[in-house]
Amino acid sequence: MISEDGVGDTDLPQAVASPPLPQHLQDLTDRARGYVEASSSSNTRKAYASDWKHFSAWCRRSGLSPLPPHPQTVGLYITACASGAADRGMKANSVSTIERRLSSLSWNYAQRGLILDRKDRHIATVMAGIRKSHARPPAQKEAVLADEIIAMIETLDRGTLRGLRDRAMLLIGYAGGLRRSEIVGLDLKAEQTEDGRGWIEILDKGLLVTLRGKSGWREVEIGRGSSDATCPIAAVEMWITFAKLAHGPLFRRVTGQGKAIGSERLNDKEVARLVKRTAMAAGIRGDLSEIERALRFSGHSLRAGLASSAEVDERYVQKHLGHASAEMTRRYQRRRDRFRVNLTKAAGL
Repeated sequence: MISEDGVGDTDLPQAVASPPLPQHLQDLTDRARGYVEASSSSNTRKAYASDWKHFSAWCRRSGLSPLPPHPQTVGLYITACASGAADRGMKANSVSTIERRLSSLSWNYAQRGLILDRKDRHIATVMAGIRKSHARPPAQKEAVLADEIIAMIETLDRGTLRGLRDRAMLLIGYAGGLRRSEIVGLDLKAEQTEDGRGWIEILDKGLLVTLRGKSGWREVEIGRGSSDATCPIAAVEMWITFAKLAHGPLFRRVTGQGKAIGSERLNDKEVARLVKRTAMAAGIRGDLSEIERALRFSGHSLRAGLASSAEVDERYVQKHLGHASAEMTRRYQRRRDRFRVNLTKAAGL
């Protein structure tokens, strides 16, 4: 069960989790727990648990109870978050952080069989005021363009296993427009690991990536490049060959002073670190200070880079990135012809 101040052993109702249970029901309980965990990523569950602890701690300091859900209490909490009063000596939370905390509370209450009415005026009206007063355009990471990604992979040592792996990750992440979790979540084939988020299939014309996302499965087609030096498929094939991979995660830790391959899947934070490190080494955005450059680049820079560089119809980019709307795709495009379609002239003016 989930305790009052955090996430506990299971998200199942007490009637299911309470011992003693017959063996066949215990097996079903274990299976149900697995399905609960599969319903969201581990990072999401960690964020939900952290937000619930933050809310519970604020309630204790304020002499309030987090249970049962009271819209007035939640309204005061998000007000405290927006004003910086929710944390001692901490700055105010951004609108996106407050919205995430609100979603976390709803999820945590739902796991307890309770409902938080986010449409209640004590929450909805306060949240609307917070958005109006504090909302601002989201800070966007720097997109790495084609010539920049080439410069980045040139900083890697092709003579080492780590260099081959990192080169393959950068190229497949860029050409596939993949999220960092999708890159490290890939397996060599289907149904090889329990924690995999997809798998690859190498074909004559390119690489077919099958991914499991929030809305279901989708396929990403990554074509072969014009040169082996910059081809993502050639980079992946070389990594697989020299790492002698046959089963399990595609991208793993390199151990033994860079001479051995571990069995563990890479953490997605390694992708962000890789992008930052190679962007800095390649001298990208050298007009900025070291600190500013470090803040500008992340794993998201690969996804934004593809959206900004691909000289094709927007709908193809939208499909490739798995976006539900063209508007979302445009948020990723740091460089595009914004007035290519002139509706003013088309309307006769």
